[in-house]
Amino acid sequence: MTDRKPNKMGRRGFLATGAAFLSAPALAQTENSTTEVERDLDERVVRNISSFRSLEWQPYFSSLKNGAILVDVTSRALHYWSEDQSVYKLYPTSVPLTPDLTRLGRTKIIQKVDGPSWRPTPAMRKRNPEWPEFVGPGPDNPLGTHALYLSWTYYRIHGTHDTRKIGRRSSNGCIGLYNEHISELFGLAKVGTQVLLI
Repeated sequence: MTDRKPNKMGRRGFLATGAAFLSAPALAQTENSTTEVERDLDERVVRNISSFRSLEWQPYFSSLKNGAILVDVTSRALHYWSEDQSVYKLYPTSVPLTPDLTRLGRTKIIQKVDGPSWRPTPAMRKRNPEWPEFVGPGPDNPLGTHALYLSWTYYRIHGTHDTRKIGRRSSNGCIGLYNEHISELFGLAKVGTQVLLI
């Protein structure tokens, strides 16, 4: 014979215990989402999206002449404002793999290409000698469907056919967008649009 005590947990105790139990995984997820360790693109990664929010243009630009693009490599977000302030867009991006591949500062769009071709830079070829010397437009092209060429040599804002890259540190210096997003941005931005990477 066992000595059992009746369970005297009331409704409040039950709810408090249940709430604590149910929130435990959420707390663990929140803690993990603040620190991301990049893995193979085939693995699932918890991403920190807490800083993906709309911004005002005034802290970053003195005017919106020719429109403005702000790329925040920390939050992995691209912000676009039209010159007349009638259009604001916010897109998730891929960003460079490492700080030494990341260029920050002011630049501008100098060319727009629909159906870009791609050539790896000399530094990319040195790191990855197995890469092809040239890839024409199409589904194998790392620049996706559209590219906005920046005044900095080798730097682009472009699409990607590999959607796993968006929201991650996955590029060799460029900023990547989903193809449908770069297509939209391509239609909005123009040669001369100012760009700031922070």
